[in-house]
Amino acid sequence: MLDIPLWKRLLIVAACLLGLASAMPNLFYTRVEGHNDAVKAIEVSGSNPVLDAARGAWPEWLPSGLVNLGLDLRGGAHLLAEVQVEDVYADRLDGMWPDVRDALREVRNSVGTIRLQDGAPDELRVRISRPEGMADALAAVRELARPVVSLTGVGSNDIEVTGDGPDVVVRLSEAEQQATDDRTIQQSLEIIRRRVDEVGTREPTIQRQGEDRILIQVPGLGSAAELKALIGTTARLTFNPVVGRTSNPDQAPGARNIILPSLDEEGVFYIIEQTPVVTGEDLTDAQPGFDQNGQPVVTFRFNPSGARKFGDYTVENVGSPFAIVLDDEVVSAPVIREAIRGGSGQISGNFTVDESNRLAILLRAGALPAELTFLEERTIGPELGADSIEAGKIACIVAGIAVLVFMVLSYGLFGVIANIALIINVGLIFGILSAIGATLTLPGIAGIVLTIGMAVDANVLVFERIREELKTAKGPARAIDLGYERALSAIIDANITTLITAAILFMLGSGPVRGFAVTLGVGIMTSVFTAIFVTRLLIVWWMERRRPKSIEV
Repeated sequence: MLDIPLWKRLLIVAACLLGLASAMPNLFYTRVEGHNDAVKAIEVSGSNPVLDAARGAWPEWLPSGLVNLGLDLRGGAHLLAEVQVEDVYADRLDGMWPDVRDALREVRNSVGTIRLQDGAPDELRVRISRPEGMADALAAVRELARPVVSLTGVGSNDIEVTGDGPDVVVRLSEAEQQATDDRTIQQSLEIIRRRVDEVGTREPTIQRQGEDRILIQVPGLGSAAELKALIGTTARLTFNPVVGRTSNPDQAPGARNIILPSLDEEGVFYIIEQTPVVTGEDLTDAQPGFDQNGQPVVTFRFNPSGARKFGDYTVENVGSPFAIVLDDEVVSAPVIREAIRGGSGQISGNFTVDESNRLAILLRAGALPAELTFLEERTIGPELGADSIEAGKIACIVAGIAVLVFMVLSYGLFGVIANIALIINVGLIFGILSAIGATLTLPGIAGIVLTIGMAVDANVLVFERIREELKTAKGPARAIDLGYERALSAIIDANITTLITAAILFMLGSGPVRGFAVTLGVGIMTSVFTAIFVTRLLIVWWMERRRPKSIEV
């Protein structure tokens, strides 16, 4: 009746051994963490004696996955940023000006001359000299409209074109604004994630909150100020033709020109064309380096499209200056001595080594599509994280001892078997968390403590059912078999409802709530496994070895 096939026994034992092996590196956390960091560093920059020693501190053939520690356990930086999505509207409409101009030129006989006017940031305003041709102007510009690419904007166009006296006014439609907001937030998330990953931190939390906010939590980083310096810079790089230099920032730059300050030359301002020749989006790589004088610089390389545009411009403008503009400041304005066909170059300035390295990181990750405004910033020290870990350890130990003592006092030998399964269960939880690369937070520790208490629930149901069956069954083997069989439905029902709750917490929650949901969900699955399979296998082994005529639960 209690016979378990050999293949099933081997499968249960293998699952337990695999889970415990995956959990084992967490017992040597510092050593394994140093090993993993050394392996990554060697892959990037090559080996040296220090890295080789750190890599050798843990055998390569052993598992090396760890449970990542969250911000509240490791310490680090916390930021809540708001994305200024309105900035993107102005850039989008400004980029439409050449197309609008060309469309109106095709009906010039009706509209007369065309002149771009100053207007609100969310509109493009073009004045025509013949207002009687407004109908033709509106029809020509409306031909530029395109369908909105989003699920919520099906059937809508991306622009709205209206007449306002002698002016043709172009605005983004409401559906296109919503789609643009979503794209801007997603692009900002991806770029922030790239910038943080470049630093080599572990398991950052970068997620959207609400309509236009982003939560950034980076464990192990020194301070919130350091994180702001890394991700707060827009890092918008452009290469623009230079019209002239001036010392008067209030001078009228002329149509389609702008005045920007020089980064290195105090009191010097450059008049440059507003439309860039090439932007940072055409970069494929950027690396810190040194020039022939030993000064820090940043070398860059364009993609084929950017290299072609840059090469064509330099061919046509030998002897003319062009500006390298970073975040509305002219980093340098060299003169084109000869055509630059290679698609690569360097940015020089009064950089320190750290500044050139940070600029290279920002350029590799890409420019943020919109400015970030930081609403909240916190730095959590590692001492607080260490205290939290210690408190979590104490909580787990106290909860575990209490459960172990209760089970032995209540069920005797069967309680001992349940306790062995409980220890295996905790090991399996850490093994699975290590395997999936989960991040453990303080609420996650609370989930583990709760799991320790809940883990014996299934065993209690089984043992109480066995007690009842002993009163009517013919022998201990039959009572145990019926106890597991008839308690199974109650075990499944109770744990499925809790698992559904954990899934809802994970889907709808964020940050610490998700950490709690992950450990609770994993703990439920391992608890069911150990209660139904592991304890039963241990009891079968004991029955086969002792063959008792009667048992006492």
